[in-house]
Parts: sequence; structure tokens; C-alpha cells
Amino acid sequence: MPDDDRQRWNARHADRGPTDEPARFLVERAELLPTHGRAIDVAGGTGRNARWLASRGLSVTLTDVADEACRIATQRAREDGVDLEVIRSDLTSEPLPPGPWDVILIHHFLAVEVVRAAPDLLAPGGLLLWCQPTVRNLERHARPARRWLLAEGELRELVATIDGVQVVELTEGWTEGGRHEAHLVLQAPAPGS
Repeated sequence: MPDDDRQRWNARHADRGPTDEPARFLVERAELLPTHGRAIDVAGGTGRNARWLASRGLSVTLTDVADEACRIATQRAREDGVDLEVIRSDLTSEPLPPGPWDVILIHHFLAVEVVRAAPDLLAPGGLLLWCQPTVRNLERHARPARRWLLAEGELRELVATIDGVQVVELTEGWTEGGRHEAHLVLQAPAPGS
């Protein structure tokens, strides 16, 4: 990611500050999630989802490109009394930290490469959860811009190219919050299956 993009994200996080509530997408799938093991929050920003996962008993790593987001995530985890490993990383040019991961969360980060690599990064029985707005979202919202949106049906086409995992959920549509999103949950085979 170019330095000007990193600086833009740093400014955005500094102006906006932390958000405390975890994403509805994540909370609505709580019953699927383990309460122990390793989780990674990909491009996790100021850590709202990572802190929620850590509060449930997972050992959580957060990656983000913005120094300011990483600083805020570290500070908020300390304030919340949860352990959180924070890694500043540009996932457009660097790989994810090595697994195995029991949970890989990607929330509102266009990361097709990570989704393709997920089967090799997941622990047996591990879950990949991905929530990404689609181009239809532009009918109601000006942001995120087109370059950060999935084309309609793109997620289904991507999943068809991934072997070795079970599709737990694959949906696309308007959410209660008024956003048009694609939702994906993949699970690696459990031991002995």
C-alpha cells in the first residue's frame, strides 16, 4: 500500500477514534465461534471485533496497515483488560502471520487473496468469516468507493474455486442495517473427518 494510503488511514482513525461495538455480522454468528484457540482480525482497525473475540476467551492477533489504528487498538485492549497482539502489516503486499488459526475474521476489507489462502491457514475445524459490501451498496451509500466493493455474484464465483473447506454460509443481500453485503463462513475439516 502506498504511504499516502497509510497516511490517509492514519488520519481517518485519528479523527474518528475507536468504535466499541463489535460488528453485527460477527455477533450474529457467535454460536459458531469457539471460545478458545487462536483468532486473527484481518485489517481490524481500532480493534472493536478483536477485543470482542478476546473477551470471549480467544487468543487474538489484529493486523492493520495504519499505525494510528494499531496504537488505538493496543490502548483500548489494555483499557478493556484483554490481551491483544497487534501487528502493523500491509496485507496487500505481506502475507498473513502464520497459522494455524481457529478463526480468521475479515470485516469490510477486500481481501480475495486471504480468502484463497484460508484453507492453508485454518486449524482443523477452523472458521473463516468474511463480510464485504457489494456494488449494490452504492444504491444507498456513497462509501465505500467502488474499488472496495465486490461485484454481485463475485463471492459465489470465488468460493467455487476453493477446495478443502465446507461452506457454512454464503449469502448476499441487504442487511437490517441497510447495507448490501456478501457474507461468507467457511470451515476447515475437523480432525478425523
